[in-house]
Amino acid sequence: MRDADRHKGDANHAGRGVPPPAAAAPALSRRMVFLTVFLPFALGHYLSQLMRMINATLAPDLTAALALTPGQLGLLTSAFFFAFALAQLPVGVALDRWGPARVQLPMLVIAALGTLAFAGGRDFAQLLVARAVIGFGVGGCFMAAVKALSTWITPARLPSVQGYLIAAGGLGAASATLPVRIALEHVDWRSLFIALASALMFTAVLIRLLAPPQAAIVQRQPLRAAMVEICRHPSFREAAQLVLVPHMVFFGIQGLWLGRWLGDVAGYSEDQVSWLLYVGMGAVIVGAIVVGMITEWAGKRGVRPVRVAAAGVALFIIVQAGFVCGWRPGYAVLAVLFTLVGTVTGIEYTMVAQGLPGRLTGRAATCLNLLIFLGAFAVQAGFGLVLDGWHPNLRGQYPAQAYQAGFALLIALQAPGLAWYGWRRWRRPAPSGRMDHHPATSTR
Repeated sequence: MRDADRHKGDANHAGRGVPPPAAAAPALSRRMVFLTVFLPFALGHYLSQLMRMINATLAPDLTAALALTPGQLGLLTSAFFFAFALAQLPVGVALDRWGPARVQLPMLVIAALGTLAFAGGRDFAQLLVARAVIGFGVGGCFMAAVKALSTWITPARLPSVQGYLIAAGGLGAASATLPVRIALEHVDWRSLFIALASALMFTAVLIRLLAPPQAAIVQRQPLRAAMVEICRHPSFREAAQLVLVPHMVFFGIQGLWLGRWLGDVAGYSEDQVSWLLYVGMGAVIVGAIVVGMITEWAGKRGVRPVRVAAAGVALFIIVQAGFVCGWRPGYAVLAVLFTLVGTVTGIEYTMVAQGLPGRLTGRAATCLNLLIFLGAFAVQAGFGLVLDGWHPNLRGQYPAQAYQAGFALLIALQAPGLAWYGWRRWRRPAPSGRMDHHPATSTR
């Protein structure tokens, strides 16, 4: 290839939101991409989601051990989100500069140390700090995987591959429900956290050893200028306006309050709650794969991901309306539908990865994560404060009215984004042209 042609190709790839072939490591077969890229990074994402969700299962144990109020429990669990959010911008810069494999090793070591500290914590303050350290340490797991996969997977295939990645996270979240409850019949929660710390260390080493090398990228654009460019980019703004708040709600409620609602309002036992949360996480796995496949299928027919996202967000709000209305015959169905339909919020990452230049994908995705997890922190802690407005019964359960008020408030926060999308589409219909299909940077 002549130099002029190569530069032209590089510019085209940069505009499409993926790195040019020259920036990637030597070609790999699809099997090697699966074994050395997808598998180790997906394992990291699996563990990060397990750590995110585990407090939902441990809530009765932690509440009994430390006599926590709903506000304290919400703060303890949401500390993960706050610290996770703080990690996003530095992780994004590091991913774009040094590559995911070199970033993940120290981050997962930090997460392992936080997990050990949680295992040894003796009071609320110690567990709060340890939980925050865990959240910071796993803060790069998903985005490192996205960054690595975007180097080796063509843009047209990213929705389905990212769906499989989100499904791996769903499997981790599922592992935090019934399997953790079963494990607690044989070991205490402190021993369980020691085992999880070992798994985090193993994954860190695995990623560092297996991941193919990537050339370091010298960042010539200051962080502030890059953030301004990202926030002004139409694809980023479109994703944030429509899907950001629903994503916050999905993470914040799924990670703690869905299980408490099943116990307090639906009246299920702890074992039944663990089983339903497990089924719900299975729904996350199915939902992530299906959303990815639908998005890819729709793209081939000229339907942009934002239209798939709008339909999914509308369904998600309808499901939450069922919580407000107290749909008694369908408590279990509502809980599973919440997790199944809520997976559509993961489409944000596809919208950003396909729309922004490759030099910005790491920082753009982590900027999105920063907003999502700060919002999830606010949702999880704020929902607990709403419940504190009511008095619990003798068993520590809060009334249905408290949960209805919380979900009604969440719907009020999500509805404007969907209404804004509908208004803009009504005023100026979206173009119906097909989504671009680009030559493979690597199917490798």
